[in-house]
Amino acid sequence: MKQVSAVKIGNMQNPDPEKRGKVEVLDVPVKNVGDDEVKIKVAYCSICGSDPHLVDGIFGWAPPFGLGHELSGVIVEVGETAAAHGWKVGDRVGGNFRNYCGKCYYCANGMEQFCENATEDPGMAEYVVWNERQPVKVPDGVSLKNACLIEPVSIAVRVMDKANIKTGQNAAVSGGGPIGLLCLQLASLNGAANLTMFEPNPARRELARKYGAKYVIDPTKEDVEKWADKITDGRGFDVCLEASGAPAAAETLLKISAKCARVVYVAQYPRDYNMPLNLQSQLFMKELEITGVFVSPYAFTRAARIIERLDLDDLTAVVFPIDRATEAFEAHLTGKHPKVLIHCNPGLE
Repeated sequence: MKQVSAVKIGNMQNPDPEKRGKVEVLDVPVKNVGDDEVKIKVAYCSICGSDPHLVDGIFGWAPPFGLGHELSGVIVEVGETAAAHGWKVGDRVGGNFRNYCGKCYYCANGMEQFCENATEDPGMAEYVVWNERQPVKVPDGVSLKNACLIEPVSIAVRVMDKANIKTGQNAAVSGGGPIGLLCLQLASLNGAANLTMFEPNPARRELARKYGAKYVIDPTKEDVEKWADKITDGRGFDVCLEASGAPAAAETLLKISAKCARVVYVAQYPRDYNMPLNLQSQLFMKELEITGVFVSPYAFTRAARIIERLDLDDLTAVVFPIDRATEAFEAHLTGKHPKVLIHCNPGLE
């Protein structure tokens, strides 16, 4: 089968071709289906912001290795145990790219995101074989194109769990990438007030307005702290979500947070970045709750339930066939598109 893989590690945007990371489509064997597994014919797999980081060598993996984890598709083969548990050929699914063991210390104590035996199968391929625990069914009214966003929606659901937005609380989102825009939509659905987006890209600011932001601010041209004071009557935001991955934005959120605010860091940051934090003035005196989000345990079923209430068409408008995956990554790196999808089996809609 065809699989999009990193075949060379290096900065994908490096002007020197010899030092640039590289993505190609390789032919790889399809795994056999076990009793508790299903084989999925992949329809769409969207490029996550983390995928180019993998090609840049963020985890030190030796190429070649497969890419992609935001997928949708149709089940074409079902193991005996999986069938007994209700899965059948023809089911339209998205779901969790990580297979947790369910037995280790962390799985047994409600922290499966830190499973000691977790495995992953790359989804930017014509087929993927998953354990029966991983898929979730796609609602009838949701296209397979939009359903590939069940995984990023699950991240936004996990963020909402941690943000614990109460109706009428002032909320701000920093970063108008796909995750930031999904968080914005869910924050709106959760009743956030004075919903504010900080984003330098004008096209993404327009999407933020469309998705429910009352205030949209360019942090490169406007004073974020002054705007925060104006919007919140000088008290700061009750909920701050940082989804840009920019160190400057990470530090700013602490300055515009209210007393007892919840500050959630959603993005990945440079590995050598250490954020300054004044324990006296920023933590002790304000009683801030600061947390982060690693993957999205226990969130996929809810993501599948809520996805049809989200506006996703702008995020799934740019699609490349799998044979043009290299072009798809180049398009993603331009930053011109909020999301880029790869059609892994053209004809499967």
